[in-house]
Amino acid sequence: MTLDLITIPCLADNYAYLIRDKATGQTALVDVPESAPILAELTARDWRLDKIFLTHHHHDHVQGTEDLVKATGAAVYGALADVHRLPPLTHALKEGDEVTVGDSIGQVIDVSGHTLGHIAFLFPSARLAFTADSLMAGGCGRLFEGTPATMWASLSKLAALPEETLICSGHEYTTSNLRFAATIEPENQALLNRMDRVASARAAGVPTVPSVLSEELATNPFLRAKLPHIKQALGLGAASDAEAFAALRARKDTF
Repeated sequence: MTLDLITIPCLADNYAYLIRDKATGQTALVDVPESAPILAELTARDWRLDKIFLTHHHHDHVQGTEDLVKATGAAVYGALADVHRLPPLTHALKEGDEVTVGDSIGQVIDVSGHTLGHIAFLFPSARLAFTADSLMAGGCGRLFEGTPATMWASLSKLAALPEETLICSGHEYTTSNLRFAATIEPENQALLNRMDRVASARAAGVPTVPSVLSEELATNPFLRAKLPHIKQALGLGAASDAEAFAALRARKDTF
């Protein structure tokens, strides 16, 4: 892998990610739930922070940005569509734009749904996708702003990535997400095995993210909404994929 990846627990259940180019030492951060644990990690590793990549405007993903910029002078990148409600940006981005961390090139993907203007950062050479609250470990973000069709389109983009891609999502919600998944596919052995591994990890205080896309495709119901047996389980045999996704998301909202 061309990038070092450090997962940093923040707040009650958030994650931030440090990514460092091995060749140049340039370092970037994805999301800033709070500044203190990030600064502590940078200090412990004697790393400078060059860039901050923001995925969306929600407070628990950006509230530490001002403090971190004051401490490090890092440049701040975020969505042009969200510029009016993000911390001050030095670089405004749209889908198709590129970002760099040293010699590594990242692609900006519009993954609106959880919010409008939510973006993800994909680094193909390192097989890393920073998806925050779009595609999550075992689930997906609640639809605060986008429609089910919008979110289904966003998830479909991410589902089409190489299966070995690591999905770096924004929260420790995996246990509850998989409990919901088991109500949809109670006989999915891959899902049951994953639930056991997640329970062991959480008992040991180990993060359950990043996750591998191949495992999401095998166990995450929101990526599996197009499958006939999922539609049948929902009583929606003739539904479109987006309609099946909408029904899943509605069930999860009251789970």
